[in-house]
Amino acid sequence: MQQHTVRKGDTLQRIAANKGLAINTILSANPWAALQPYLIPGQMLYLPFSPRRRYAIQPGDTMNRLKNMFHISEKALEDMNPGISSSHLPEGRTIVLPTSNPRHVVELRGEYGADQVCTDIEKLATNYPTVEIGTIGKSVMGKPIWFIKIGKGSRCIHVNASLHANEWLTTPCAVRFVEEYAAALQNSAKWHGYDPQRWFEECTLWVVPMVNPDGVELVQEGIVPGHPYYDQLQEWNGSKLDFRNWKANIHGVDLGDQFPAHWDEELLRRGKPTPSPRDYGGTAPLCEPESAALAAFTLETAPDAVISLHSQGQEIYWNYRDYEPEESIEWARRLGQASGYRPVKLNGSDAGYKDWFIQHFRKPGFTVEIGMGKNPLPLEDFEQVSEDVGLIIAELLSI
Repeated sequence: MQQHTVRKGDTLQRIAANKGLAINTILSANPWAALQPYLIPGQMLYLPFSPRRRYAIQPGDTMNRLKNMFHISEKALEDMNPGISSSHLPEGRTIVLPTSNPRHVVELRGEYGADQVCTDIEKLATNYPTVEIGTIGKSVMGKPIWFIKIGKGSRCIHVNASLHANEWLTTPCAVRFVEEYAAALQNSAKWHGYDPQRWFEECTLWVVPMVNPDGVELVQEGIVPGHPYYDQLQEWNGSKLDFRNWKANIHGVDLGDQFPAHWDEELLRRGKPTPSPRDYGGTAPLCEPESAALAAFTLETAPDAVISLHSQGQEIYWNYRDYEPEESIEWARRLGQASGYRPVKLNGSDAGYKDWFIQHFRKPGFTVEIGMGKNPLPLEDFEQVSEDVGLIIAELLSI
């Protein structure tokens, strides 16, 4: 056993991913960890050493086959297995497999939080000259709200994610699409049959990957005494220590109910007069720095169409009080056909980002509810839902 002292930002998922262990293996050695919603910095965990992967060389194996099958480098394989080489792979010999090389910059190493967003988009901007990054403002707690830009065309498309804290899986889905778009563009390759070169020439794609970084951190890591909003958050959460159902920002304001589209009617409908884990619209439209920054950025860039990513339900909402243009329903049908999601005409809801955009610009706007299940969606759903999100954005770029 090795000892691990919990640090800020540590979660069971992140530790397991970093150490190459299953969560159940960690819990078996530390059963107390299953009895609390979050790890607390300073706690000690006992971690078993991760067993090495082994493989018996099969008839017909080549070095290239092993590299492609296990996503490893030839040098790492040779370093761990003296005597093995591309010309010497004795059938039946058991070899030790090195750690697989990551296939993407955007990989889930446990919960995907604000720090990983920053790290990943900086790598994308370094790896791909077509990718530009910057910020549109800061959260209540001073965290940057990032944007990503790719493309140089006159048609402007906007995508945002993680307005709701416990819907954070929307963030890596959006960033993964940017990565795959940029890689396909660099390699002059198609993406699922689409032409990224055409996107780049005709469209400018703006992505705001995490609108609510404070709320996401709260959902993923919880809080401890000393947090500047500790007492208030405890009160607003009904004295519960588990914040995984939290949707709001750190002020207890639901950013999905913050936009000036019949805001006062939505406030009455929701019936939440004070800060809450969800559905409290605040003291006024755009009273929160996150929603104000997103609205200002949208006005500045004046998109031709927008997508706001949420979870869950595998549905696409495309209308708002008959303010939407005629083409919206056909575009929603095309997005649904590309992804398998169901276009839905939604009534009885106001003050959302998509609602405000449609009302203000009279252009197509879509709320996309990714995945199916309970929020936060499980990490194992990521590869599938990220493909769904990519296909939806790709179709909108191609219209």
